[in-house]
Amino acid sequence: MSSETPSDPRRPGAIVIPLGGPKANLDLDDAIRRAQNHLLSLQKPEGYWIGELMVDATLNADMITFFHWYGQVDPVWQRKAVNHIFSLQLEDGGWNIYHGGPAEVNATIKCYLALKLAGIPLTDRRMLRAREMALNLGGVPRMNTFSKLYLALLGLFPWDYVPTIPCEVILIGKWFYVNFNEMSNWSRSMLVPLAIINHFKPTRPLDHHVHIHELYPEGFHERDLALPRDPEWFTWRNVFLSLDKLHKFAEWFARNGIHPFRRHALKRAEDWMLERFEGSDGLAAIYPAMLNALIALIALGYPDDHPQVVRARRELKKLEHEDTDRVWIEPCLSPVWDTAITTMVLAESGLDPNHAALNKAAQWLISKEIRFRGDWQYKNPAQVEPSGWVFEFENKWNPDVDDTAMVLLALRLIRTRDPAARDACFRRGMNWMLTFQCKDGGWAAFDKDCTKNVLEKVPFADHNAMLDPECADITARILELLGYEGFSLDNPQVVKALQFIRDTQEADGSWYGRWGVNYIYGTWQVLRGMKALGLDMNQSWLLKARDWLESVQHQDGGWGERCNTYEDPVFKGQGPSTASQTAWAVMGLCTFGDPNHPSLVRGIEYLLSTQNPDGSWTEEETTGTGFPKVFYLKYDMYRNTWPLLALATYRKLAPQVPANSNSLLKDSGVFR
Repeated sequence: MSSETPSDPRRPGAIVIPLGGPKANLDLDDAIRRAQNHLLSLQKPEGYWIGELMVDATLNADMITFFHWYGQVDPVWQRKAVNHIFSLQLEDGGWNIYHGGPAEVNATIKCYLALKLAGIPLTDRRMLRAREMALNLGGVPRMNTFSKLYLALLGLFPWDYVPTIPCEVILIGKWFYVNFNEMSNWSRSMLVPLAIINHFKPTRPLDHHVHIHELYPEGFHERDLALPRDPEWFTWRNVFLSLDKLHKFAEWFARNGIHPFRRHALKRAEDWMLERFEGSDGLAAIYPAMLNALIALIALGYPDDHPQVVRARRELKKLEHEDTDRVWIEPCLSPVWDTAITTMVLAESGLDPNHAALNKAAQWLISKEIRFRGDWQYKNPAQVEPSGWVFEFENKWNPDVDDTAMVLLALRLIRTRDPAARDACFRRGMNWMLTFQCKDGGWAAFDKDCTKNVLEKVPFADHNAMLDPECADITARILELLGYEGFSLDNPQVVKALQFIRDTQEADGSWYGRWGVNYIYGTWQVLRGMKALGLDMNQSWLLKARDWLESVQHQDGGWGERCNTYEDPVFKGQGPSTASQTAWAVMGLCTFGDPNHPSLVRGIEYLLSTQNPDGSWTEEETTGTGFPKVFYLKYDMYRNTWPLLALATYRKLAPQVPANSNSLLKDSGVFR
């Protein structure tokens, strides 16, 4: 480093960012050290990290509804669940599905119903406001299929207008273009128990005669209950709506025991579900599938004390948090994902690869490798040694590409006590992951080429998650790994992936982020991947991405973006600045190699000036994505891991600061 680079006289070599105005100089090395220590303090004795996944109030609402259907209401638990729901109510009376977002119809009606079931008087001011907002949003007719099905369980919505989910779908094999395994991994897990529920239609009318007639804006009329048809005569949606009427006709025969395939299909669905309980923290280890599975078991006639029912309830209970006043629920647990990111970040930020905490984390990650040929084999029959990692503690049927890539990015940096075992594990994971490249060159989350758009037209597909499409963020993360591992630019898989990246770039230079919010996430990951591959970052298409990032930087030096960008890209880059999104943008700008770039320096300044004394950052916004437009996640670890990686990435550039860096920065006006 040049002798004229700004440094801390207390510690020779330390990089200091000289802030103008009333702010004191901020020590980059000290910020990194404090962030490292904070993360190390959060490590569990077993070696893993886990942060909370924070979501909207609908999980509490669903559980209250379930317990009233089940007939087993714990008044103390219910009171705490109600407190949490009220804590998330908006001023306008509704409930949203991401922080700072507008009221959403499904969330608002679910919460309103749960509160009504819990005995909150309709004259309560909060209930009056909720009712008004629910009607403004279109009321019950505007709810999605899964929400209406839960209403039907309580006799609050007629089954005749709930789209049929026929059990026979599980019997359809590869011989048919649209078959069971063409649905996304998570949809399969949600729909199999729902198909069982749909067969039995186990409605349990409430003893206290609660209803929600007041939430039908035009009254209880068929025109508001039936799903609307497309105005054109022939569309796939209209075809499926017509098929739904045929399914409902067949349901009458099924209920009377004369459906030719129903008994076999029902047993197949039950066996499929029970088989996937094994080796998992509940069905698919995600809340919607787990709750649906419990309802399905009860509908099938399993008694309350049956081991499968007891286990299903226990796994759901593990997702709960409770304090003296509230109870709230996570949609799943994230130890593998959080551990992989934290391990990688700590190693990248300069922690010794032999550090005991990193070694312990690596050993824990290695122990979580899945050596089982799960459901991925149907879409990816490659003769590859089974491997992969999942998001949760246990979910052996569903290892995924994104978690696997992140684990490999971490393992490559750590020196374990048994390097041969680590290397073998790494090789298996890499070989397994590479077989999932899709036809167009990209990678998706769970499956290969799960992209048949016709599935999005089926009536029960309004949860916006029937497919598992390739995405730029996962593809770029894999390219980042391949770059570090020395894959050449003429490698056939790299060539195809690069073409996918080029094809998916937006006109303004950004990339859509499927698993993080949103264009900032996608653009950062692509730029980081391209840099790792060794591309010339001065190419016009990459500079266009840099320019877009700079164009959405906020006046405070940070970056922020909300989930409304999934509804309308016009909101790109708009939203309060956050630590995680600023970190992503900073890392994107770092790939261009200029530590003096004004936008980059302002981003670093933002991260340094907003760090808490304990080394953490504060973040309220939702920056993670479950199902776009439907379900979002706030990863509590993101606010502390990604900023540390951003500071560390910049720190690697800092020794390249030229001797006249101070004057360049001051002349640019960055620090005025």
